[in-house]
Amino acid sequence: MSEALLRDVASLAIRLATERGATDAECTIAEGDEFSATVRLGEVETLKEAGSRAAGLRVLLGQRQGSSYTSDLTEEGISQMVDAAIAIARITEEDPYAGLPEREELGQLTGDLQLFAEDVPQVAAAARIDAAKRAEATAMAADARITNSEGAGCETYSGSRVFANSRGFLGSYSSTTASLSATPVATAGEQMERDYWHSISRSWAGLESPEEVGRKAAHRALRRLGSRKIETCKATVVFEPRVAKSLLGHVFEAVSGESIYRKSSFLLDKLNEQIAVETVTLIDDATIPGYFGTSPFDDEGVPSRRTVIIEKGVLKNYLFNTYAARKLGAKTTGNGARGLTGAAGIGHGTLYLEAGTQTPEEIFAAVGTGLYITELIGFGVNTVTGDYSRGAAGLWIEDGKLSYPVAEITVAGHLLDMLKNITHIGSDLEFRGSTCAPTVAISDITISGK
Repeated sequence: MSEALLRDVASLAIRLATERGATDAECTIAEGDEFSATVRLGEVETLKEAGSRAAGLRVLLGQRQGSSYTSDLTEEGISQMVDAAIAIARITEEDPYAGLPEREELGQLTGDLQLFAEDVPQVAAAARIDAAKRAEATAMAADARITNSEGAGCETYSGSRVFANSRGFLGSYSSTTASLSATPVATAGEQMERDYWHSISRSWAGLESPEEVGRKAAHRALRRLGSRKIETCKATVVFEPRVAKSLLGHVFEAVSGESIYRKSSFLLDKLNEQIAVETVTLIDDATIPGYFGTSPFDDEGVPSRRTVIIEKGVLKNYLFNTYAARKLGAKTTGNGARGLTGAAGIGHGTLYLEAGTQTPEEIFAAVGTGLYITELIGFGVNTVTGDYSRGAAGLWIEDGKLSYPVAEITVAGHLLDMLKNITHIGSDLEFRGSTCAPTVAISDITISGK
């Protein structure tokens, strides 16, 4: 269906819901085409090309709410979805905080947000498969020690999203994504190591070349050969951008309004307190054209915006959807996020740590001795207490330079201490995805080794 027809379907769902007794209603429709191919050792291993189209509806009867969804976007299918949602709402308990945003809170950004690239749906399937094959072949040819592969992959998406509610909001946008990755395996004696590299863009033209993806993946796998265990110690740990962004994810979880009203956050009651060093500024911005966290409105019909979470080390804002804001006596920050159905949760736009001024090499030189982490393993992070413990692998820093690979270690600390012990922030911020960070160095982290 065209975006215009999807908007008509969403409007129909809202009209039928209100005609049948709903005091409020909101409808989300998503339609898209997905492609994914993986190749291994030059042969296609998996191939998926699929289209999807579905609608979700949430209705309110006073402060009772019910949800339903359907993949049948005919008038009959929409009618049945409406009846199902209303029937569910009639038997649910009242929630005093349930409801839509106020009319004055609704709206959307205008102008071209550069979310859709025409070249993505136009690339032939054979060309996408060939890109994956070239990335893997380049990695395999990079060095005789690259002896195997866990595969290479190409994925694309092209689709539209529509949202409407009974308070007069109707909005839609289309978006595209393309990505390319390779995961070679390097061998030295009985040791095998694997690593990967990937490129992601809104457009096909914006991707790194398959050859560049393959070369970087091979380099990363090769530098892990000959890994050692190290003695347990406390040292400065340098997180490469790919793993540093996970730290931002933990902070996001802690500043989410859901964590705050449940009193399950290590950042509870810390607004306007210095929780990090002054070089730390963390921003949630859903307005930057072309970025992966950008959209004209959130999933409740509230205009997207830029919110500074931490400014020069001071916690400035929590992030709210309408529900969390009402529970806490605040206003939504435009962070409503949902799939197709049910009440909105809380999500972020482009969440990023502002870049510093030093290159990674300058940071290594300043650190002198420490650990450069290139992979984190496991999920030992408690954002209620702030306790942090994860398996890791990387390279040891000695005399200010990367020296030798390290594996089978655990890094541990407390997230508040880690934020306050950041010593360096790199200049190498790249926007690969909706959560992005440059290189980050943190002192006094416990490294458990042999």
